[in-house]
Amino acid sequence: MTASAARRVAVGPAGSPTWVESAVREGGAEVVPLEEADALVWADHTAVSDLRDCLARRPSLEWVQLPFAGIEDFLPVVDTERVWTCGKGAYSDPVAELALTLALGGLRSTHRYARERRWGQPHGRGLHGERVTIIGGGGIARALLALLEPFGCRTTIVRRSDQPVPGADLVVSPDHLVDALADALVVVLAAPLTEETRGMIGADELSMMTMDTWLINVARGALVDTEALVHALRSGTIAGAGLDVTDPEPLPEDHPLWVLDNCVITPHVGNTPEMREPLLGPRIRENVRAFCRGETLHGVVDPRAGY
Repeated sequence: MTASAARRVAVGPAGSPTWVESAVREGGAEVVPLEEADALVWADHTAVSDLRDCLARRPSLEWVQLPFAGIEDFLPVVDTERVWTCGKGAYSDPVAELALTLALGGLRSTHRYARERRWGQPHGRGLHGERVTIIGGGGIARALLALLEPFGCRTTIVRRSDQPVPGADLVVSPDHLVDALADALVVVLAAPLTEETRGMIGADELSMMTMDTWLINVARGALVDTEALVHALRSGTIAGAGLDVTDPEPLPEDHPLWVLDNCVITPHVGNTPEMREPLLGPRIRENVRAFCRGETLHGVVDPRAGY
C-alpha cells in the first residue's frame, strides 16, 4: 500500500456501532460510502454473505479489517487480492485472564463448593510450581505466560514453529504434542481453528493426560472431540474441563456436558460486548492510521494458514 494524505474507509454492515466510525475518523481516514472506499472495516462477526456482497460491489478495496481473532467463518471470502487483518492480539489479555480463572477454579474446586448447601469436605490442589502446557503460541499464549509467571510454573508451548517464545520454558512442534500432554496439570487450548487443528484433542490425546489434569479451552470448541471429552470426564481419565467454547456452540440444553460436575462451561465470554469498544477500538484506530501512512498493519491474516 502507498501512503496517502486522505484515505477513504467504509464501515459495515449497516447499523454497526457508532464507535467504529469514530475510531476510523480518529485514525485519520474519511468515513465514506462503500462505493467510494479504499478500505472496509467490518464490525459484524456473523454477516459473511453481506461481506461477500460488499467485496463484489467494491472489488478495488485494498484492505479489510475483521472484528475478531477467529476468522474461520470468513475464510470463504478471504482472498489474496487485498490485505486482510483481524482482531488477533486485541483480546489476548482478557481471554488469558479467563483461562487462568477457569484453571484455578477447577484446581481449587470452586465450582463444586458453589453448588454446596452445607459445609463440605476439603479438596483441590494449587498451581504453584506445576506443569502447564499451552497449545498455540500467539497473543493469548503470551499473555497467559505473563499471568503464570508469579506461580513459577513449568510451561510448555506447542506451536507450528519451535522458535522460542518469551516466558516459556519449552517450545515444541505438534509432533511432540503427546509428550507435552503427558505430565501437565493444566492444558490450555489457545490455537486457531484450521483443518490441521480441528479435533486435535481426541480420545488418544485425552488418554495421555493424567487423572489430575484440567483441560481449558478458550479458543474454539471444534479443537476438541466433544464425545471423547464427555467420555474422559465421565470415566475420570482427566480431572475436569473448563470450556469457554464448545462444539456445538451454543451447547444444547440437553447436552451431557451440562450435568457433569467436573465440567465448567462459560458462554464464550473470553471477551464480552462490554470489552469490544475498549479493545477493538484502539486496534481499528492503529490500523487506520497505519493504512493512511502506508505502514504495516497489525493482525495481518495469512489466507493460506487460515488465521
